Amino acid sequence: MIGRLKAHAARTPEVSGFDVPGRGSGTGTSSAAGAAQSPAVECVSVAALTTSDTPRSGGEDEEHVQLLATLQTRLPPIVVHRPTMRVIDGAHRLRAAVVRGDDRIMVRYFDGAEADAFVLAVRLNSEHGLPLSLTDRKAAAARIVASHPQWSDRRIAEVVGLAANTVGAIRQRSTAQNEQPNVSIGRDGRMRPRNGAEGRLRAGELMRANPDASLREIARLAGISAATASDVRARLNRGEPLVTPQQQQAGARESPAGSVARRSFRPGCPASDILLVSLSKDPSLRLTMAGKILLRALRASSVDADGWSRIVDAVPPHRQEVVARLARECANSWQLLADRLAERTAEGSTEAG
Repeated sequence: MIGRLKAHAARTPEVSGFDVPGRGSGTGTSSAAGAAQSPAVECVSVAALTTSDTPRSGGEDEEHVQLLATLQTRLPPIVVHRPTMRVIDGAHRLRAAVVRGDDRIMVRYFDGAEADAFVLAVRLNSEHGLPLSLTDRKAAAARIVASHPQWSDRRIAEVVGLAANTVGAIRQRSTAQNEQPNVSIGRDGRMRPRNGAEGRLRAGELMRANPDASLREIARLAGISAATASDVRARLNRGEPLVTPQQQQAGARESPAGSVARRSFRPGCPASDILLVSLSKDPSLRLTMAGKILLRALRASSVDADGWSRIVDAVPPHRQEVVARLARECANSWQLLADRLAERTAEGSTEAG
């Protein structure tokens, strides 16, 4: 034990920073992707720090604290959430410093959100020192499922040290099950349908709306692979169900009604996606300045229900009124555009008649 502690103490100060699992693109709300990190080490008063909100339900292990206090080597810097001054990683080292009689300790700060700070605490506690108990890891998984619902089961499992199917079972038992998003963000940062049935149904609607669309285009819009899109088209042509029996069974387990894939589906959305793609290919629009402005505005407004929810969550309270006012003005502008286009269409029909 002491040998391992010495080795850990020797190597940790050399680390130039720390990371939250899955940093990168596409993390969604409450994501760690934008969390500021400070690799610099500072000397901080132990009285300014708190050890509340730890993933360890049993608190610190006194024997481990005493072992750390007897080490002659310098202890690694602890990690602290700067906004709250809460210890993310190093509660045992902090206690050991107090036992030694030290009034200051070396600290590396983390400036991200509190939810991301908890994720980092779980990850760091899983990598070194005393491992979290099975009960604590399951509790941590449930909390991360609630705070990062867009993360995939595998991604959360990597953080807490559980099997992905165990995290999936925890997600199913969560009181927020009905609020879970329809897509998940994996360890590679890519977004995928949480249930494969939803992607297949969406692809089917896209194909019905535009039979000439390429498989690659359908796959991109539906969030599925090209191979899956090909299978969906083949099933559609044969008049077979688009969802496989296995996916139907999975959907029945996830939803009391057995229709998790259809619950949040918006019939008008896939056709709108296809229409936007079609407009983007029209030379009379994409090769003119006014057309380019229109296409950019349409793409910016082409957001699904989950996307708008994430946008709402991202608006800080002190800016909500201003954003709401601007949104209404934008809505009025779009309505004016729609009215004028409708008038021109009606005038053209009258002249043609």
